[in-house]
This record gives sequence, structure tokens and C-alpha cells, in this order.
Amino acid sequence: MAKLSDTQSILLSTASQRENGSLLPLPASIKPNGGTAKAMSALLKRGLTEERETSGADAVYRTDGDVRYGVFLTAAGAGAIGVEPSGSANSAVGDAAVSGAATSAPPTTAAPASKRPTKAAAVLVLLTRPGGATLPELIEATGWLPHTTRAALTGLRKKGHDIDRSKRDGATCYRIAEQA
Repeated sequence: MAKLSDTQSILLSTASQRENGSLLPLPASIKPNGGTAKAMSALLKRGLTEERETSGADAVYRTDGDVRYGVFLTAAGAGAIGVEPSGSANSAVGDAAVSGAATSAPPTTAAPASKRPTKAAAVLVLLTRPGGATLPELIEATGWLPHTTRAALTGLRKKGHDIDRSKRDGATCYRIAEQA
């Protein structure tokens, strides 16, 4: 099972929701100096993300002369958080491979099929859905007891996530608030 830190899980989850699969710009819940560079470096090293040229100014991770590079989600990264990789997020990688174009990123290795996402990553994915998740849905997804699940929500709040509560069919529904 791929062990991911909370910051890594948030970065991958956010990238999976973007059309281009970019980890940047950072979500508002993550502080730029809060170990983000270390988390992104670890994701690159493990092949869960990759560096490639980008034209978007908000997606620049580093520059080399006039060339700007961004960090993008790979299929292995999407699999590590339990989401299907979208064709659009990885289309540039596939197009480059088909055309024979050289990329600056080292080849990535796919995660073994037996790897499962962490329970914390599953909670983040459920909470980022438009409808959020109820406590019973979170309990079912993680196998945790109710008090443990509520404690995990408290931990996410302490880490800077803005978790909204609302009612859905008479049950309290939790979701990570949209970042402005």
C-alpha cells in the first residue's frame, strides 16, 4: 500500500480534479512553506507525479533558462489515491510517447496492482466530492469506528482544511469547502 502524507494526498487529490492534472497552483488549504517542496519532491521520486514542460504561468514548478516545467499527476499517482486517471490529464504524456518526443522527466514506474490507497486518502477523496460524505459513508469506506472517524475529521481541521457541514436526507454531510 502506498504510504502518503496528508500533504501528498491533498496534492494528488487536487491534481486529479484538474483538467490538466497539475499539482500547481497549491490549494488554499496548503501553506507554500509548510513542507510542500519536500512532499512534491517525494512524489516525483516515487513516480506518482512527473515534471514536464508547461505554458501555464500558474503551473510552473521550476524554470531552466526559458523553459518552464510543471508537476503533473501520473496514472500511478491517480491509482495511489484510488481514482481513475483521466485521459486529458495524461494526454500530453501519451502524445509525447506516441510521437517519440523526448521528455525531461525520467520514465515512471507503475505502482503494483496490489497497492491500495490509504484510508486517509480515501477520506480526502470522499470529502472533496461535490456532495461530500456522511459519517456512515466515511465509516464504511475506512472501516473505522464512529469516534475514530470524527477524530480524523478533527485532525483534518487542525491541518488547515475548511470542512463544511450540511444536511443531506436528515444526516450530517461533511465536505472540504471550495477554495476561492
